[in-house]
Amino acid sequence: MSPAPDRPIRIALCDDQALVLRGLSSLLSDIGIEVALEAPDAERLLAALPQRPVDLIVSDIRMPGLGGIGLIGALRERGDATPVILLTTFDDPDLMMRAVDAGAQGFLLKDASPEDLKAAIQRVAGGETLLQPVSLGPVRAAWNTPAGTDTGARLTDRERSILRLVAGGYSNKEIARSLHLSEGTVKNYMSDLLVKLDCRDRTHAVLKAITQRLL
Repeated sequence: MSPAPDRPIRIALCDDQALVLRGLSSLLSDIGIEVALEAPDAERLLAALPQRPVDLIVSDIRMPGLGGIGLIGALRERGDATPVILLTTFDDPDLMMRAVDAGAQGFLLKDASPEDLKAAIQRVAGGETLLQPVSLGPVRAAWNTPAGTDTGARLTDRERSILRLVAGGYSNKEIARSLHLSEGTVKNYMSDLLVKLDCRDRTHAVLKAITQRLL
């Protein structure tokens, strides 16, 4: 559930490096994000969350123990749908795909600017997904989809334009404004795209379109 508009977004931070954890906490507090919980590993975060619920979790992807991807798996297994943004120092397409498959709503490099991080938190807390960085070449290579492969799906120019904006983290409202469409029309396009690509959500639709060279 999205936070009420009259209160700051409450997040939990998880990182095994104490200096990174403290630095992120200070940075986010300075830009208006409330850090309600900090933990040095996924296990302690999972134990503390029931007593201190948050709107969103920002976690390192590589940590001893469960790590960020294991954290998401444990959350979903116990029925906790709190959205998660995973941070990494590596632009690794395999990690990104594993994170998305696990149920991550966002994926960012740790060297993202404070403004980009804040925007990512706001978008994901509001129900959007953020697929940045998306390295098209390595993602395609990881899936080994040859150029020109006939996958059965056909996208129109308009559908490709919409998916590219989704990959950039734009909301339906922002996409509508960019393409001079109504927000309802963009939602209809997205519904049709999910059916056409046989995907459960917009994140997987973008990844599938990338790997099948439809974008």
